[in-house]
Amino acid sequence: MGFSQAISGMNAASKQLDVIGNNIANSATVGFKSASISFADIYAGSKVGMGVKVAAVMQNFNDGTTTSTNNSLDVAISGNGFFRLVDSSGQIYYTRNGQFQLDADRNIISADGFQLTGYLATGTPPQIQQGSAPGPLKISQEMLNASATNKASLQTNLNSNSKVPEKQPINATDADTFNYSTTITTYDSLGNQRNVQLFYVKTADNQWDVHYLDSSDPNASLQALGQMEFDSSGKLISDPEMTININGLNGSAANSFTLSLANSTQQNMGKEVGSIKTPVVDGYAAGDLVGYSISDDGSIYGVYSNQQTMLLGQIAMADFANVNGLESAGNNNWRATLKSGGEVLGSANTGTFGLLTSGAVESSNVDMSQELVNMIVAQRNYQSNSQTIKTQDQILNTLVNLR
Repeated sequence: MGFSQAISGMNAASKQLDVIGNNIANSATVGFKSASISFADIYAGSKVGMGVKVAAVMQNFNDGTTTSTNNSLDVAISGNGFFRLVDSSGQIYYTRNGQFQLDADRNIISADGFQLTGYLATGTPPQIQQGSAPGPLKISQEMLNASATNKASLQTNLNSNSKVPEKQPINATDADTFNYSTTITTYDSLGNQRNVQLFYVKTADNQWDVHYLDSSDPNASLQALGQMEFDSSGKLISDPEMTININGLNGSAANSFTLSLANSTQQNMGKEVGSIKTPVVDGYAAGDLVGYSISDDGSIYGVYSNQQTMLLGQIAMADFANVNGLESAGNNNWRATLKSGGEVLGSANTGTFGLLTSGAVESSNVDMSQELVNMIVAQRNYQSNSQTIKTQDQILNTLVNLR
């Protein structure tokens, strides 16, 4: 009789409904990966067959939809890879749920308190040490110390029709002794703004002298900086890289930085004054952390009140030879197994790893329409197998009632 086959079919359909029900229940779970069930027939020396069994429950690791959250610590993965988490005992977990937050120690943690791992930035300027072992990531509230100016550049156009000043020598307070001036803002070792004035004095056709004065220092005096010489087409003959020296102020150290006047020109613009483009100057004042951002390769940058950004670390990504060999650990987490193989570490947007989107999460990849269709099919299978039992029962009754 086929009771065993029908019962196995009912059990299989029931298991399928369990999987479908779990998918539907997690249709709104961030980073959830839907599952499907596969069956195998049972033969035990019988050509008729002994029914069906559950061969495996397979997870679908295709991407879910990326949904914006406007939370700067939320991160969505598009493509291959998992976030790597560690618990308080050192156990490693993997997840696609990118809902992260900060704990009391400013460690980046998941909703269940596991720490997100990655690579901390070290050195000056901060860099990621390639090949280093990943560790817990944190966002420090330490102030970004000031950095003294090291380089500056300025592109000018000096008017070729300018006259050689009749009044000499140059005097910073007497506009009749120079043709025109401009100011560049630099920084000393303590982050003090140092306003350095540049003075341009025409000495002959196609020749100019440049002087400077640190107007932030009451004890500073006007200094010769260098010369600029142009050819007959108004092109700067050389690329003079001049050195500016400023004294210490309010406890700061004395500083020297280079000034490049590359690509400056001498042309007639129809007016006495020349034109000066916005200077490019490095260095900055001290700043407090006011925010953070995460790039598509997982690099975490601190954003500071002095308009600067600094690399703090990079999120580590993990992948596996057989992702279906991972073991579900609950709370949207997986653990590595012998079937999955060991973790392969790397960075987002490199190699086979997908890219990251900050301020967003990856939605569940459950296809509700397909799940409802699968539910109807599983229900029909269950009913059909129960009908087999009913038919077998009727046959038995017929045999019993034979006289």
